[in-house]
Amino acid sequence: MNFWQFLQHNWLELLTLIRQHVALVFISIALAVVVGVPTGILLTRRPSLRGPVLGLANVMQTVPSLALFGFLIPLPFIGGIGARTALVALVLYALLPIIRNTVTGILGVEPSVREAAVAMGMTDGQVLWQVELPLAMGVIVTGIRVATVISVGVTTIAAAVGAGGLGVYIFRGLRQYDNSLLLAGALPAALMALAADFSLGLVEQRFTFDSKRSRISVLQKIVLGALALFVMLAGYGIWRSSRRESEKQLNQGHVAVGSKDFTESSLLAEISAQLLEARGVSVERRFELGGNLPHEALVFGTLDLYPEYTGTSYAAILHHTPITDPRAVYEQVKREYAEKFKIEVSQPLGFENTFAILVRGSDARQLKLRTISDAVPYARKWRAGFGQDFMSRADGYPGFSRTYGLQFAEPPREMDLSLTYIALSSGKVDLIAGNSTEGRIAKLDLFQLEDDRHYFPPYEAVYLVRRDSLANLPALREVLSKLANSISTEEMRRLNYEVDGNKRDVKEVVREWIHGKRF
Repeated sequence: MNFWQFLQHNWLELLTLIRQHVALVFISIALAVVVGVPTGILLTRRPSLRGPVLGLANVMQTVPSLALFGFLIPLPFIGGIGARTALVALVLYALLPIIRNTVTGILGVEPSVREAAVAMGMTDGQVLWQVELPLAMGVIVTGIRVATVISVGVTTIAAAVGAGGLGVYIFRGLRQYDNSLLLAGALPAALMALAADFSLGLVEQRFTFDSKRSRISVLQKIVLGALALFVMLAGYGIWRSSRRESEKQLNQGHVAVGSKDFTESSLLAEISAQLLEARGVSVERRFELGGNLPHEALVFGTLDLYPEYTGTSYAAILHHTPITDPRAVYEQVKREYAEKFKIEVSQPLGFENTFAILVRGSDARQLKLRTISDAVPYARKWRAGFGQDFMSRADGYPGFSRTYGLQFAEPPREMDLSLTYIALSSGKVDLIAGNSTEGRIAKLDLFQLEDDRHYFPPYEAVYLVRRDSLANLPALREVLSKLANSISTEEMRRLNYEVDGNKRDVKEVVREWIHGKRF
């Protein structure tokens, strides 16, 4: 499917993501102006506060955006996942240029002008509103312009915390190695940044003395009018959407379904979402959340359920030493989740998705590799590439390398999991840790080495669901019961390939699977 075909099939979803992106940027900049401009004015009147406040704003700018989102999640009131957390982070990022330019603009007013105003009998408030702010407005608008362009870019990261926006397509495109998705996310974001820069540049011109006598051209008027109309339509769309969601939640049950940021998790989450919707339940999808965000959101109460793997819960969340007995792992996870988090663990879905240590098929055939131990002598000349999750987990690289005595030619390269498959097939690395149900293993001619020392624990797929949600919605228990032992490893691998290999929409693939199962 080329880019234009993609747009034809997905234009409604793209418009929704653009609306979400515009809303996040517009609201965050408005809040930043409300906070930043008065703060800047205060700093011109209280010089002793100038250093500490601007220093703090500078520090906020240096914190990586994804890390800031992570810090905010566990905080009460302003934390959690979704648009609220994203807005807080975006406001913090936008404050520095607005505060700094407000201070610079006001302090840049000629002292003689200020003295003349005082000599005319003006009060400090009159000097501020009638002299300083009008003269400084051009510089202040420049700060708002810079903050807006920055926010358009940073908002793409908000998709990692379930806030939506064009970052959804960008992250999905990276995971699926799909240039159409990357373009659909990046191109509107770039155009949005250019439009914001151009329109605010026109506003800035109106407050500079050199352009006071110049008139806005017809083209500039058309552009400003179009932008104003777009903002009004976006605002109306947000209001209608929020009202529709409120009506749904009043009329029927409501469930927030989450997923992690890889295809299989999105598929499993979508399966539960569609089955719930078929039973009259309103579903809020908060998919493609990074790292442990789904677990934290579930405990925090902003999610009702999401798909997980018993081995991940056992080792990465409960911090137990990995064991190989699937039943023992399941029972331990079920018991501790109920006691510690008030979360229920569903029956296994019927397949296991363990870490798959992969090499190129050509290397496996040439070197007659069958097990991980077979590959150890060759690893000294190899380069390895692993996902961030595998590098940091208790059941990941540290214990894996010790168990097999693995040493590589250079330290493993840490990258996005979805890109490791492409890196391996293209010869950039020689060994990776993928997922055993990954649909691209066969397509890319990769070979899974047997875990002959039984290092990895069992990773049975399950759903984690809040106990109170399960009690309040009988349909939720019915759906989870129906999905028990319903998906085989071969089915899951095929579903993954339909999305990652054939570039099909997750909802469409799930709809076909449900129809085939006669659910």
